[in-house]
Amino acid sequence: MDQEKLTPAQTLKEYALLTLATLMMSAGIYFFKFPNHFSTGGVSGLSILLGALVPSLSPGAFVFIINQTLLLIGFLVFGKSFGIRTAYVSLLMSGVIWGLETICPMDAPMTSQPLLELVFSVALPAIGSAILFNMQASSGGTDIIAMLLKKKTNINIGHCLMMVDFLITVAACFVFDMETGLFSILGLALKSVIVDMVLENIKVHKCCQVITSKPTEIVRFIVEELKRGATEIQGEGAFTHEDKTILLTVVNRAQAVLLRKYAKSIDPSCFILITNTKEIIGKGFRGVI
Repeated sequence: MDQEKLTPAQTLKEYALLTLATLMMSAGIYFFKFPNHFSTGGVSGLSILLGALVPSLSPGAFVFIINQTLLLIGFLVFGKSFGIRTAYVSLLMSGVIWGLETICPMDAPMTSQPLLELVFSVALPAIGSAILFNMQASSGGTDIIAMLLKKKTNINIGHCLMMVDFLITVAACFVFDMETGLFSILGLALKSVIVDMVLENIKVHKCCQVITSKPTEIVRFIVEELKRGATEIQGEGAFTHEDKTILLTVVNRAQAVLLRKYAKSIDPSCFILITNTKEIIGKGFRGVI
């Protein structure tokens, strides 16, 4: 997907966020999924199964091999249109997990509480994935398979990948034991819930409508201090028939608090409506899809 040209500072911030999300995913996979054999689908789940079936190679090695193979296929099929950010995340995650096996080998789970470890094994990768999805990036792996299927077939990709994840998860019951398999199934169910929950909260912004008779200073504050745009709509009070200006702007949570406080200090009688909004398409938010 074509992106707007970013400044060096914006690019640095973007890749710092990509790196943070990738490290969260890697930590959850290596420190909590691998030692407990929680096979909750995806490349990491498949690698856990293969690591048990082929003891000569570690799960981390399988993550590296599978991800890089899929990455190579992605570049061969899609060429330059293949996502650079996805390639970066895939390479970084594979390298971090494989490196952790050497730097910090784990022979057993960190605690004796499998349910607690399941929560961390699901939550950390899910939060990382949600951050990546919000940035229109991914960790590669099964996402690359989805891209290939979408290009070559007409099958329902979402259902196909869900079925693959479910089969990988159920296989844990037979490769390991029933307890591990049931924990893995529970983890698979929790994963989609947490990703959706985090993604929805990341997307939430505040739509502010300020009805005021003193718009000039408030507009200046929005544009110069909050660095946001605003739309002015002329109106009239239904009871007083005074001329009013309706200022419409979209800001984040912290900015909404500042705007509310400032608007009230300038015009104590102003009327402010603040609502949550999740889909914002336009300059400064999302490009048109």
